Amino acid sequence: MFESMGPLTAGPWIYAVVAASVLLDVFLPLLPSGVLVIAAATAAAAGTGAAGQLHTVPDIVALIAIAATASVLGDLAAFRLARRGGVRLDRALTRSRRLHAGQQSLGRALARGGGPLVVLARFAPAGRSLMSLGAGATTDRRTRDFLPWSAAAGVAWACYSVGLGYFGGHWLGANWLATGISVLALLAAGAGAAYLLRRPAPTG
Repeated sequence: MFESMGPLTAGPWIYAVVAASVLLDVFLPLLPSGVLVIAAATAAAAGTGAAGQLHTVPDIVALIAIAATASVLGDLAAFRLARRGGVRLDRALTRSRRLHAGQQSLGRALARGGGPLVVLARFAPAGRSLMSLGAGATTDRRTRDFLPWSAAAGVAWACYSVGLGYFGGHWLGANWLATGISVLALLAAGAGAAYLLRRPAPTG
């Protein structure tokens, strides 16, 4: 796999692609930022490229740092955007039944769990977007309250995603199967996070 992808994963530009994808997927949740992070980490596990010559592969520490930093910056951008235009954001969300239901669900989750659910929502499909925008639209949420949890979420997600790609590449080989299984593990974590966020609060 990575004999053909070696030139694509070599060089510092891969960090820029990962950073841009992670930064922007808070606004465009369909961007495959998790897949890109996993693929780059699997390339780091490969270590060698075409003809058995050593390629400049991504460094996993740098990859974690860049993915986590881009995640936090994207969260803060969405948070500040919602803070400035909360009323218009609410009107836009109500036009989509799915987004409106997701906003209400995450609102209930925030009310019962607070900051730790920012970390959990980072793994749920579109959870990062709804949590960052929803927290920004809530008048009693301050940036200094949101930032530490956003940072924790970004680091947790980046470590998990990079770890999946890197260790999957070592254990299963740097091939499409390893990447596919790692992506499935990321999706499974997202499904679990979504389930926990939707779970009703305990009564009594």
